[in-house]
Amino acid sequence: MKKIIGISLLLFLFSSVFSQEESGLLGEYQYPQEQGEYRSLHSVLRNLQEGDSIVLPPGVYTGPCHITVPNVVIDGQNQVTVSGMDNESVFYLDADHITIKNMNIIHSGDSPDKIDAGVRIIKHNYCKVENCRIDECLFGIDLSQSNHCVISHNEITSIHRKPLALKGDAIRLWYSTFNTIRNNYWHGVRDMVVWYSSENHFLYNMGVGNRYSIHLMYSHNNRIHKNRFYKNSVGIFLMYSELTIITNNLIEGSTGSTGMCLGMKETSSNQIINNRFIYSAYGIHFDVSPFVPEKVNTIQGNEIAFCNVGLLFHSDMEGNEIIGNSFHNNLTQVYTRGKTASLNKFDRNYWDDYQGFDRDEDNIGDMPYKLYSYSEHLWSFNKNVKFFYGAPILAVLDFLERLAPFSKPKFVLKDKHPVYLWKEKKTDDTGTFVLPE
Repeated sequence: MKKIIGISLLLFLFSSVFSQEESGLLGEYQYPQEQGEYRSLHSVLRNLQEGDSIVLPPGVYTGPCHITVPNVVIDGQNQVTVSGMDNESVFYLDADHITIKNMNIIHSGDSPDKIDAGVRIIKHNYCKVENCRIDECLFGIDLSQSNHCVISHNEITSIHRKPLALKGDAIRLWYSTFNTIRNNYWHGVRDMVVWYSSENHFLYNMGVGNRYSIHLMYSHNNRIHKNRFYKNSVGIFLMYSELTIITNNLIEGSTGSTGMCLGMKETSSNQIINNRFIYSAYGIHFDVSPFVPEKVNTIQGNEIAFCNVGLLFHSDMEGNEIIGNSFHNNLTQVYTRGKTASLNKFDRNYWDDYQGFDRDEDNIGDMPYKLYSYSEHLWSFNKNVKFFYGAPILAVLDFLERLAPFSKPKFVLKDKHPVYLWKEKKTDDTGTFVLPE
């Protein structure tokens, strides 16, 4: 009997560790017991030599700590807390090839001008921050003009007492390239920003309860893959950024009347493939995108569902190829504030409001899907009408408009080959979405 209980306990512990690693979340951090007075970490590491790998004794240390020796590893073994004592940044990595891992980093200063952070890496490369919990720090990790760094398996939150707009960013990339941001969990922060930074890879991260989970500006050739973003104002926002590849992400429950899963402002040549954008005010918001019509944005294989508006076009720009997506259970599939969305290419999408047949059973509707704006068109004349959005009275008005139009409806789009039956996406052994045939 004891042997069975022991085996069950081992299986439980193994499954717990595995599930935490898959989700990118840390386990419950065990704060070390305070032993005597706090020790200055900078003084403890004053004799650090290149190539050293230091395991810190358990305890509470104070910062700020400037590490100026290259090629070193500082390991807290999950039994070390380093406090900035509410005064400037906690760690400064001032050399290449520095690794800090397995520690709790708390209480930076709160100056946004000085970018007080848990960890700052400025003009240095090949650094790593791994398996750390960064709490009560204005900014989490700041990479400025730093390349080939790895930020992985960290939990990051900002100063709790500050309102969301005055908090700092979880991770801040500034003129930084070829960095890998993976398996991190940020929550209760303002944004996660990528500015003037190219060729970075973001994968397996989770962002919950923030403003922007990832905000890219003037940043090209980035890859955002298999992340999960919940209850943020905006999931991903591309601003003046090109050649972004966004694949296999789940963005859900973007909050507020203007919450959006994906926002695209004056951005071109992006690939938005096999994502799920669900339960939000807007699935995808297009604002003058693509900025250059010849540089096509590809929107393919995505599920856009349970949104107030699936796709919102802020203008009549052309150049988006919207192919093989599933639109279902949206109050409005596509809405345009311009004249029409038909300048973009719509083909082989599934529309749950398609009213046609498939007599030859090739899963393509016999007639094109055409979308007209009826009651939604009233918003163009009086925005207050939107107050009744989804109300029974507006549903009746929409029905009467379709039955016997007393005003000319606005033509929105045409899909020549609408998919008749939607086959829910399945995943292969790697967890990658497989498009239905």
